[in-house]
Amino acid sequence: MTRDLEGAQSFYGAVLGWTYRSGSFGPEFTVALADGVPVAGMGALAHTMGIPVSWTAYFAVDSADTAAARIRERGATVAVGPLSIGKGRAALAADPAGAVFGFWEGAAVPGWQVGRGRAPAWLELRTRDAFAMAIFYGQVFDWASGRPDACEVEYEHDAVMVRAGGQVVAGLRGGGVEADPDPQIRPRWHVYFRVADVDAAAEAAVAAGGTVTAAPDRSRVGRAATLRDPHGGLFTVTSGKP
Repeated sequence: MTRDLEGAQSFYGAVLGWTYRSGSFGPEFTVALADGVPVAGMGALAHTMGIPVSWTAYFAVDSADTAAARIRERGATVAVGPLSIGKGRAALAADPAGAVFGFWEGAAVPGWQVGRGRAPAWLELRTRDAFAMAIFYGQVFDWASGRPDACEVEYEHDAVMVRAGGQVVAGLRGGGVEADPDPQIRPRWHVYFRVADVDAAAEAAVAAGGTVTAAPDRSRVGRAATLRDPHGGLFTVTSGKP
């Protein structure tokens, strides 16, 4: 979500090589494409919804109403929705530690899954108590429920790892501080996009008006760099896999 859709398209096109097509959600929304395959969505909605410019992780659900009820039952917040959008229903929420996320009831791009193909390489929740949040998300989204299609949750390397179909898709790790003024430290979901050359992407970000908040270096997901777009949106680029 951004305040300047045209500016965001220009920046991410320069840094990640994305092209765009109109979405089905109206003129304030566009679909980003990598080699012609959908990879992300952009909406000029931050100004109307009163929220910071940010990338938001959305989780697929069978019922948006059920997910919303589970979130409220556990003391968390459903800030927007569920609303009918195109052929689905979506909502924005915040977990008990304040990390914002979304959920979506409806069709998705066939075969599109974090960690595979052109989808984001990795999602990471940076929070105060990773175990408490693993329980929260597990109860809301049926992780580790024993269902054939359920995500698996395990503790590995000081983090809670989430797998779907045997593929690592997300990690939850502690250290977030709710009151910290730095958005990199506050609890939040963080997205990693895959690139062929991390250093080139970092240089392109600076040239396009963004900043490098963590220089290219080795990380859990291979070589990576954390970048900030001109409007404040944080994301990481990586050339590796979880």
